[in-house]
Amino acid sequence: MELKTIGSLDVKGKKTLVRVDFNVPLDDEGKVADDSRIKATLPTIKHLLEGDARVILMSHLGRPKGKVVEKLRLDDVARRLGELLGKEVKKADDCIGPEVSRAAEGLKEGDVLLLENLRFHLEEEKNDPGFAKGLASLAEVYINDAFGTAHRAHASTVGVADYLPAYAGLLMEKEIKSLRSILFEPDHPFAAVLGGAKVADKIGVLNNLLNKVDAILLGGGMSNTFLKAKGLELGDSLVDEDHLEFAKKFLIMAKERGVRVELPQDLVITLTGNNEQVKVEESANVPRGWSALDIGPRTADNYSQLIKKAKTAFWNGPMGVFEKEQFAHGSEMVARALSDPGVVSVVGGGDSLAVLKKYGLADQITHASTGGGASLEFLEGKELPGVAVLMKK
Repeated sequence: MELKTIGSLDVKGKKTLVRVDFNVPLDDEGKVADDSRIKATLPTIKHLLEGDARVILMSHLGRPKGKVVEKLRLDDVARRLGELLGKEVKKADDCIGPEVSRAAEGLKEGDVLLLENLRFHLEEEKNDPGFAKGLASLAEVYINDAFGTAHRAHASTVGVADYLPAYAGLLMEKEIKSLRSILFEPDHPFAAVLGGAKVADKIGVLNNLLNKVDAILLGGGMSNTFLKAKGLELGDSLVDEDHLEFAKKFLIMAKERGVRVELPQDLVITLTGNNEQVKVEESANVPRGWSALDIGPRTADNYSQLIKKAKTAFWNGPMGVFEKEQFAHGSEMVARALSDPGVVSVVGGGDSLAVLKKYGLADQITHASTGGGASLEFLEGKELPGVAVLMKK
């Protein structure tokens, strides 16, 4: 099935209800600390404004669990969006109800209205039909541009499509095209770089990519579990004991299918509880009382060379505790290799994107996905509810 997009949609004068992902980090004062997600959806908003639409935006922010939480209001998001657009963005104090309906009805062509935090209502995450119908009553067309929430069957991502014609925004379209290309039509060699703390988070994508990639490079806390599955002792390092058996079977399956699985040869380790005492040690020689918090320099160099030799690469999950400079080298080397112009690189996950931003590399990646969980589920081969409702039947 084909994705329905806004490319040829006539929106002149129409009230368009757009699901965006403005779930942005806030500082201690409740101000927008990082506007990347707001900027990511600007092409769709500008496209609609150029078409003389009346634009109604809706988003969640944080986890208010169905209650009004003052610091999670979207007022500062509206202010920042207005600055980026160079025009006023009206802000509603709720997302449904008579006052919101009047505000939507009063919009002129080229106006923008941002609704209040969807998750102030429990009905949003429950995909309540009445709540979805209330949102849909505000507009004539529904557009989803929030790939980061497409794996959730919520009222604003799925339910609204029962009541309005539904289309994918430009960001959603770009996300799906980029992920489809590496999943179904990658240029080989294809390397997947997977890190982060938990093996459990990556089981689905590991299993699915095993049929598609030439090499899998493992780092972060999850690589410790695979090292232990090979019989190595990791001192006090994080190990997922519950998934040791999976790691053993996965390594056997990969070998049988001719997929190269790379594990750290050396590690940056620290005296447990004391990040001031840091040294590099062979993966087989992590002593008791020490913990691995990054891949070592030899491993980082090896991974970097393998990525540069690949034609396609996907990365999700840092190689170590990159927030601390002494454990950031592995993640930095991976990020720099992925920015090589000869590699079609797709990066997903908040931490991986944070590494790219830290080293000013975000613009040098082929595609930086705005959806960590959504991109992983897509690459697992799962159908995303928020995407399924945008397909031509």
